[in-house]
Order: sequence, then structure tokens, then C-alpha cells
Amino acid sequence: MNTSDAKRVLETALICAPAPLPLRELRQLFDDQLGADTLRSLLDELASDWAGRGVELVALASGWRFQSRPEMRIFLDRLHPEKPPRYSRAAMETLAIVAYRQPVTRGDIEDIRGVTVSSQIVKQLEDRGWIEAIGYREAPGRPALYATTRQFLDDLGLQSLSQLPPLEAPGGEQALAGLLASGDVANDAPAVDQAELPLDGEADEPVPGSEAPVDPEVATGVANREPSLVDAPVAPGEGAIEPPSDDTALSRSPQDAPETPR
Repeated sequence: MNTSDAKRVLETALICAPAPLPLRELRQLFDDQLGADTLRSLLDELASDWAGRGVELVALASGWRFQSRPEMRIFLDRLHPEKPPRYSRAAMETLAIVAYRQPVTRGDIEDIRGVTVSSQIVKQLEDRGWIEAIGYREAPGRPALYATTRQFLDDLGLQSLSQLPPLEAPGGEQALAGLLASGDVANDAPAVDQAELPLDGEADEPVPGSEAPVDPEVATGVANREPSLVDAPVAPGEGAIEPPSDDTALSRSPQDAPETPR
């Protein structure tokens, strides 16, 4: 099979696929006769072939897919007008802490924010597919360790956590919120109902025994976080989240995640 035919096969499979396709599945199109490097080169060429069109081929955390370009969103919204999703500050702070400090327990999040984290917020973020429990800390009560998912990265249009907006930059939390709510990324991601996540104005309960509730920027709260809030850095293979590779599974189940020692 020549290069032109191979690209046509890839193009057809990707256009018809309902979800991003990793290299592992794309190689099956050719009975695994094409190596990963060759396949990446073909995909890069195919992406170049679509340059300047309204649709682009992009690589995400869970694989490759065609999606509409960001500048086309304004026109697509005229066909299916939707109100931008709204997120409570508590939900965005919780998500940001998990994204930048994973893996973390619910107690870690409460220590950083200075207020109790509602179990409803955690559940809603899990139901949305943005965070998941990947293991348990060896501590009294064995609290669950939370990390972000590939769906989270896909919805942001990112391949790895290293591409997240710098937390130290001013407005880091707002940048993360903007990525999730705007049409500049994840053009094919399902919309979030406004009622799905708590709306702005919902108050959290202060942690018993703490000072008066604080409301810091997530960037400041996380950046200035005391080392004792998380017992120790988690080594790769012990619950830490490594940038996903193309040939890894699309998702991880909590049962498969190793337990993280204290």
C-alpha cells in the first residue's frame, strides 16, 4: 500500500470514528504492518493536508480525531445555540487543585481551600468524567486519591498535563475555567448543563476548627501550599499521573491503580 492509499484509509477511519483513535487502534487498520513512527508521520502529513480547512486533525490525550477549528465555532453555534456552562468557584477551585497537585485526597483539597469540599462537587466532577479515584492513601480511613482523566484533557484539547496553563501566571484559575467553558477547545465535547454543577454563589462550609473561611485564588493557595498538606511526592508508578502515551489504554479504572504508600 502506498502512502496516498494509507492516508486515505486513516482519513476515512478518523472521520467515521465516534471518539479519538489511539495509534494502537489505527495500526490495526494495516494489520500492525506499519510501525508507530511511520504511522505518526502519515498522520502529520494528513494533518498538513487539511491545513486551511474548517476541520483539523489533532492529537489528544486519548488519540487522534478530526474536529472543527476554533474560529468556526461562532458559525456552528448559529445552528445549535447553547448557553455557556457555568461553574461555581468551589467546583473550579477543586478541579484546579486536582489538576495541578494530583494525586490528592479530599482532605488535601480542604486544607488548601480552607473550607469543606462538598461531596456533591466531587461526585459531579466524577460524573462529568474530569476526575477519578486512582487509589487510596495508606492513612487512617484510607482516603481516596483523585486525579484528572483523559476525558479532562480531551475536553481541553490537550495531550498531556504539561500543556495546562501555568498556575503561577496571574489568573491561572480563570484560564482553566475559560478553557473548559469556551469554544476555543474541545469543539466536539458534549456541553454541560448549567444545572449539572453548582452555580456561583454556593457557599462551602468551613473546616471544623479552622480560621474563618478564606477565599484565595487557587493559584496562590496551591503555590504557597505547605509541604505537609500532601505527605510526600508520589513517585511514578505509585499513583502519580504520567503524561499518557498513544499505546496506553484510553482510561484507567480505580481498581487497576496502585495504592500509594504514605
